[in-house]
Amino acid sequence: MSDFLNRMKETARADKKTIVLVEGEDRRVVMAARRIIAEDIANIVILGDVNALDVEGATIIDPATSDKRESYARAFAEIRASKGMTYELAYDEVADATVFGTMMVKMGDADGLVSGACHSTANTLRPALQILKTAPGTKLVSGFFIMCTPKTEYGEEGTLLFADCGLNINPNAEELAEIAASSAQTWQAFMRDKPYVAMLSYSTMASAGGESAEKVREATQLVKEKYNKLCCIDGDLQLDAALVETVALSKAPDSTVAGHANILIFPDLSAGNIGYKLVQRFAGAEAYGPLLQGISKPVNDLSRGCSVNDIVGVVAITAVQAQQMEKAAAAQ
Repeated sequence: MSDFLNRMKETARADKKTIVLVEGEDRRVVMAARRIIAEDIANIVILGDVNALDVEGATIIDPATSDKRESYARAFAEIRASKGMTYELAYDEVADATVFGTMMVKMGDADGLVSGACHSTANTLRPALQILKTAPGTKLVSGFFIMCTPKTEYGEEGTLLFADCGLNINPNAEELAEIAASSAQTWQAFMRDKPYVAMLSYSTMASAGGESAEKVREATQLVKEKYNKLCCIDGDLQLDAALVETVALSKAPDSTVAGHANILIFPDLSAGNIGYKLVQRFAGAEAYGPLLQGISKPVNDLSRGCSVNDIVGVVAITAVQAQQMEKAAAAQ
């Protein structure tokens, strides 16, 4: 287990939050819930068949028979009234576990939600955007992975943030800048080192042309103009220039990020998704995500190929996100 995950678990234990798992029908989720409770990481709510689920220490709720269904339906109808939602339609909708779980977070009955073991990202994200909406000052929701590798010379002792690896297919320059800024804020919430953001490309410092490389350079400039105090950022950078100091000295000697990056921003979803899976499978990295940033409350996705350990890790991270959001709200 990585030092990063150990820290997330310790932080989660210090101020326990309630996390709802919406996929009680999945055996991995049930096994993860038992481990989370045994390790005292979070208070757990599982949505599913009350008669079939037996997880000591967890709260089991069947959305279809819950005494909260009516009040959630009324609140959901009010939230979506401008979209034509009626109480009758909402009453049917909140019987869905993901919608019900998202309403739990909205109404303060849970602090965060984890889904995706047997549902698509769209199934997780749609209710989150409809009910919770984006965080103040955020235009774009994006997906990231925390990658914990045995290569301690990279990132923060082997831990890096990859984005966007799960959501935005082909972001334009402005969207790519939003992803970079959100990722820097996320890094600050979780990690000890300062964020060093590498905007990745097949080109380093305009060494090659092309629409994709130009987009990356434009996005880098936008971040520097709009978020200049948030992080150190540079691009376009090839991967080796972003991570390897000797290569950086050759390709980008004037860059403060090259050779020291701990956040890797990919130019599109294809590159990001392929990149994280290569690192996970070939380098034996622990990959936590796709986690979501930019939503007003913590909602996180899972890969449908996730393991029990992955679910435990994502729940710990979600609990820490809830702590951070609570602190930020109290400070306003």
